[in-house]
Order: sequence, then C-alpha cells, then structure tokens
Amino acid sequence: MLKGPLLARLAQLAARADELEKLLADPNVINDQPTYRKCSKEHSFATRAAARHRHLTALEARRTDALRILSEETDEELTELAREEMAELDAEQAVLENEITNLLVHDDEDARRDVIIEIRAGTGGEEAALFAGDLFRMYAKYAEGKGWKTAVVSAHHTELGGFKEIIFDVKGENVYKELRHESGGHRVQRVPATEASGRIHTSAVTVAVLPEAEKVDVDIKEEDVRVDRFCSSGPGGQSVNTTASAIRVTHLPTGLVVSCQDEKSQHKNLARAMRVLRSRLYDRMQHDKKAARDAARKSQIGTGDRSDRVRTYNFPQNRVSDHRLNKNYSLEQVVAGGLDQLMADLMELHKEEQLSRLDQKDADNG
Repeated sequence: MLKGPLLARLAQLAARADELEKLLADPNVINDQPTYRKCSKEHSFATRAAARHRHLTALEARRTDALRILSEETDEELTELAREEMAELDAEQAVLENEITNLLVHDDEDARRDVIIEIRAGTGGEEAALFAGDLFRMYAKYAEGKGWKTAVVSAHHTELGGFKEIIFDVKGENVYKELRHESGGHRVQRVPATEASGRIHTSAVTVAVLPEAEKVDVDIKEEDVRVDRFCSSGPGGQSVNTTASAIRVTHLPTGLVVSCQDEKSQHKNLARAMRVLRSRLYDRMQHDKKAARDAARKSQIGTGDRSDRVRTYNFPQNRVSDHRLNKNYSLEQVVAGGLDQLMADLMELHKEEQLSRLDQKDADNG
C-alpha cells in the first residue's frame, strides 16, 4: 500500500497539473520566457503524476465495483468474474504503486536538471590534484556512455597534470537524478607517482554536484554582485595571460566567489561564472530547506554533508568501497566510467531512505 504522504503528494501534483495547464495558456506567461520554461518543466513532471493519479482512482473505482458484486451477488459466474477482477487489480495496482513511489522519490523537481560538478583537491597535495583529474575523467567517461555532454567551465591545473579545482557541466536526460549522490568526500589510497619509497598514501578530494539553476530559479540583483576583471594566468605566453578576459564574480550577501578564465572572451567567462554562481545559490537554498525539515524532525538517516566521506578508492586492492552502501566494486571498472551498478545501488538506497522518512513522519503524526 502507498503511504499516506505519497498519496497526498500525488493528489497535490494532480491539482498542480491543472493549474499549470492554465498558466501555460496565459499570454503573460507565454511572453515571459524564463517563467514559461520553468512552468513547462514543472508541467512535464506534474502531468506524469496526474496520469498515475487518474489510473489509481480508476483502479479504486473498479475495486469498489468488484467488492460490491462479491458482497451482494449470488450468481456464481458473476462472483467468479469479480474474484478474477480482484486478482488482476491487485497485480496492476502493485505495478502502479511501484511506479508512483519511484516517480515521487527519484523524479523530484530537480531530477531532470543538468548539473555542474565541482571537484577540488583536498589533503594530499599533488597526489590529491592528480586524483581530482582521475575523477573528472571517470565522470566524463560515464557521461559519454550515457549519451550526456560535458564541458569544462573552469580548471586550475597543477604542474604534474592534476587539478587543484575543476568545474564542469553535464547535460542530458535525468543527469541530476543519477549524479546527485556523488557529492561528498572521495578518498584515494595508492602509491603516488611522486613517492620514491613505494609507500601507500591516502589523499582526499571533495565533489559537489549542483543542479543547474536557471535565472527564474534564483533572483540575483545587479547591486548584489561585484565583477572583477583581470589577466588570465596559465601556461604559455599568448593572449591567455595578456588580455583582461578572466572574471571573478563575488556575491556580496553570501560571500560566494566564482572565477572563470578558460575562455578568451570576457563575456563568455562572465556568463559561465554567473551560471556557476546561480547554481551554487540554488543548491544552498535547497540545502537550507532540507536542514530546516531535518531539524524539525531530528531523525536524519544521512546528513548529506559534503564533508562526509562517501567513498574510498583502494588501488593496491583494486577495490572501490562506497561507505553508504557498505559494498565494494571493481576499481578498474569504476575509474573507467563503469558506474552503472554503483549508481543503481545508490538510487535504491535513496528510495529506501525516503520511504523510511515517510514511515517516521507517519509515526510522528500518529
């Protein structure tokens, strides 16, 4: 049986689908393209929920009819048909309820968004920077296998070819739905290329996966932003470090700072920096909402804190250990972009956690 909060959410979405239908036909909304795009995305999700709500309602009506026949009719042939109908309804409803649960747990408002991924080297110096590069290539290979597109937004290289920080976007279908669970601390254990004695070192990298926000999602006032322009730094003596094309954007109310210098065009760097800033602000808004909900209930299953260590990559033992799942995977396969099973397991864990939260919510309200 579907849990009460899921049924309530399904009914809300069905009603919201009707509201959005009217909004999308409103000339004022049509002429406001950012609002129109946002409503269109929300409408796509709401209509899928509404279709399942109608299906569930229809099943309940059929069940009521079948139960009435079983309780009132004496004709053996009719009652046998009603029993068969009940068996079919049970099977059909089980499939439908699983679809509804997956829809409401996995396919939330952000699930279909593109993402911006930020990878930063932590403890471990150059080895951490090299591992940041390994993770970037791992995600790029996984994205390629899924038919997604990746593009580097900003990168701070090190002398040995690693990254102190690399920010890139991933565009495609259901990107955030799959990659949202990658946020956190990723630890590597291996013998660094710079280690002469062959000792195994432990280094750390942080990964942040941000749902990409649009202008309509976050209102950034012009007076709240300071834009600094400066010469790019990097290898080579060409225009990369002779033209004031690099951009540093500071969001004054929050202190968030985004720098971008990968493009020769100042306008392109500014546009990319604003995309990252908008997504960071949206991500902060979503985390603040979650923190408020968790604080009110005080029964968190997982904090989701990016400082949490989520995974260890042990090269000597060819093993990747995901600490949330308490499971090991082939390191060789994972770093080559073979993340499908790991992602599926994380989404299943996410589903179980969300359902457990609903159980707790029911208990708190009971």
